[in-house]
Amino acid sequence: MKKLLLASIITVLLSNIAMAATQTIKANVNGMVCAFCAQGIEKKMRALSQTKDVYVNLKQRIVAVELKEGQTLSNDTVKDLIKDAGYEVTSIEMSEHPVLQIKAEMEAK
Repeated sequence: MKKLLLASIITVLLSNIAMAATQTIKANVNGMVCAFCAQGIEKKMRALSQTKDVYVNLKQRIVAVELKEGQTLSNDTVKDLIKDAGYEVTSIEMSEHPVLQIKAEMEAK
């Protein structure tokens, strides 16, 4: 009985931790060459209801889109928005780091 109760408590705790984890979509993008490029992509990403924060780094060719808690956004949606803006997504990955941390790491390089 104690083992079942302990397993239930651990399951609840782990699910709460997973739900609180930050989800950020991080894409490598070719074709961005100026601040106008970055602003255009940032504006499109911020317009999405799922978006909490956006960071675009021209030098590193990174677009990071942090999602609001409990929200999801498909990689295809991100790719399509960037492609429609005139740029190419070369890779895309999920990160548990918030945009502020990604920004600090990119600007330290």
